Amino acid sequence: MPQSIGRVITSDDCVAEGAAWLASAEPRFAHALTLTGPLPLRLKSDGFDQLLSAIVSQQVSVASANAIWKRMQEARLTGPRKIMWASDDDLRAVGLSRQKIRYARALAEARIDFKALRDAPNDVVMTTLTQVPGIGVWTAEIYAMFSLGRADVFAPGDLALQEAARVLFDLDARPKERDLRDMAHAWSPWRSVAARLLWAYYRVAKDREGIR
Repeated sequence: MPQSIGRVITSDDCVAEGAAWLASAEPRFAHALTLTGPLPLRLKSDGFDQLLSAIVSQQVSVASANAIWKRMQEARLTGPRKIMWASDDDLRAVGLSRQKIRYARALAEARIDFKALRDAPNDVVMTTLTQVPGIGVWTAEIYAMFSLGRADVFAPGDLALQEAARVLFDLDARPKERDLRDMAHAWSPWRSVAARLLWAYYRVAKDREGIR
């Protein structure tokens, strides 16, 4: 039997529904929501440029990533054909490192059917994206959450989510990726809303006590 993709988040109402479910299932989430207020939708478009932008953002500051991406947009180097046709000198000129040039070309060469991914099960989305050099599990999970709107995807390798969980659930230490993934099973079928809530709570926790 083919796997269902589950709920797809399309509006603020979907996020609110998920938040209400989480609050009823877990008192700590209910408490967190009183501090964070309504959670953001955070939906983005899908497609090649979203993953290329994610590659550009790796291991650089937000300001640097934004500057590089702006130069790429001005040079019209945000589509797969443009990346393939551009020379290494062209790509270096807009700020891409040698490694990121390799990753950008690998993404272009992968010829991902982004339209098909919209209806693909989560495990297929993850497998398809992580086969591309430069696209790790975290990037694939973020894409599934915010570009595809999947309601039941989580990103347990995210340090902010780990730290927010430590504070909210009064843990002795920041949970490791595997431990947080196990914790998140209890938050299904709204794990991506749980992620939104923990990210929002992270900002509250950072203001209250600082981050270890």
